Amino acid sequence: MLEIVRPAAKRLGRATAPIIVSMADSPIDAYLATRPPDQREALQRLRGQIARAAPDAIETISYGMPAFKLRDRFLVSYAGWKAHCSIYPLTDAFLKANAEALKAYGRTKGSLHFTPETPLPEALVDRLVRERIADLEGEG
Repeated sequence: MLEIVRPAAKRLGRATAPIIVSMADSPIDAYLATRPPDQREALQRLRGQIARAAPDAIETISYGMPAFKLRDRFLVSYAGWKAHCSIYPLTDAFLKANAEALKAYGRTKGSLHFTPETPLPEALVDRLVRERIADLEGEG
């Protein structure tokens, strides 16, 4: 099966023409292709935000969800669900430090929920990813 996808440069904010690839070429693109168009766009935007905040991270699938790993260690993952999208994980420190900014979003103990109509601000995603990187670096 073939699909039209945006090359990495487009996901990172640089204009390029779409290309046609086999869905088997990228498990992340295959996952995103299963989501409704509005969620796919929101998750693609989040994917680019994470990639900009952690340019050395590698995309993968973990627990059936798109994820980023940094130096072979789990960094963050994201997913689309029936009524919302999510990004994982959230630490207690991040929740406390960003309580005001997070009021507009649903969450569980370890995830932040958002919708295509209420996407996560880039600054918030950047803080979350940078704090996760610091956590990983602190673990050694």
